[in-house]
Amino acid sequence: MRLTLARGPDDFASPKLTPVETNKTPLIESPLHRAHEEAGAKFAEFGGWRMPLEYQGGGVIAEHTAVRETVGIFDVSHLGKATVSGPGAVSAVNAVLTNDVDKIAAGKSQYTMLCDESGGVVDDLIAYRISDDEVFLIPNAANCAAVIEALREGCGEGVEVVDQHREFAVIAVQGPKSAELLTRLGLPTEHGYMSFERVPWPASGGSDGPSASMTVCRTGYTGEHGYELVLAASAAPALWAELAEGAAGLGGRPAGLAARDTLRTEMGYPLHGQDLGPNITPVMARTGWAVGWKKDSFNGAAALRAERERGPERVLRGLRAMGRGIPRPHMDVVDAEGSHLGEVTSGTFSPTLRTGIALALLDASVAVGDHVQVAIRSRTEPFEVIKPPFVQVSP
Repeated sequence: MRLTLARGPDDFASPKLTPVETNKTPLIESPLHRAHEEAGAKFAEFGGWRMPLEYQGGGVIAEHTAVRETVGIFDVSHLGKATVSGPGAVSAVNAVLTNDVDKIAAGKSQYTMLCDESGGVVDDLIAYRISDDEVFLIPNAANCAAVIEALREGCGEGVEVVDQHREFAVIAVQGPKSAELLTRLGLPTEHGYMSFERVPWPASGGSDGPSASMTVCRTGYTGEHGYELVLAASAAPALWAELAEGAAGLGGRPAGLAARDTLRTEMGYPLHGQDLGPNITPVMARTGWAVGWKKDSFNGAAALRAERERGPERVLRGLRAMGRGIPRPHMDVVDAEGSHLGEVTSGTFSPTLRTGIALALLDASVAVGDHVQVAIRSRTEPFEVIKPPFVQVSP
């Protein structure tokens, strides 16, 4: 079955969210699937999982606005989960992933990437430093196996890499009232950005194992003040119900992956497979801040250092419409004479700005402030090159 989504301002889903189902590979369902069905969710395939795209009675604009103004809750249980443990676990992770885990202490998390030997991005992920001997990782759904394989190849004896993709659920609580919502549930909210706390969950106690605790991390993908909650899959439905009820009381609501996409695009956050990938390096994507350039080595280090030294041929930039054009991925970007400058990697209609915005991989000669044209169907539309984020928030 193929679900075709409309192309216009009312459709906020990127092509990456377009669901395609076949009888060959059944899609994995989230531990919260029943709750999404009861809420009238429209589903889409994402990384091999069937996940909520948007919900009945709301839609993308309402869900997006709730996150910007009050609070939204997202099921992102499709994201990968893995633990690296044993003597030297931090050093083992450091020798493979780009960022320097030694720069953070236990109780902190870090954005990082896995690159191939050419410098291309295999995946971007979050690393949670539990201790010197344990690191918990959340990669993207489709790339979890590749990350685990690379770590197993790079880790020495005594270090174990365990795939926990389906053991845990992940719920993101995002928006100006996210802390108020969690406080009502008795969860911690005062820890700093990219910090996390582990707390008993259910709060009344439980058996030993994953169901006995939950990780509350001050992270998110929307730019707003927010948290990501990692807990046992079996305990997730009860927590989701409490969060949904509490969010409604604050004027918030559940939000699907379509709103997550518009929110992250407004912030200029890259999405792997569109703005990062095997042919888009951290240097091109302007994510070199997540590379430990002073580390001795990591996957792709030589290629990335060489590219950084000579300068990239293409650079990821932001585009904001000067007219009514709505950009979409893979649309060509040209100059006033029609010469090719690059390609849109992520594009949508911004519910906050009420205009078209995009991330685009452009020739390095294109500078912030320049005006370019995006080929939209049979016409071209004017855009200004800007430095993201497109909207300002107070996280």
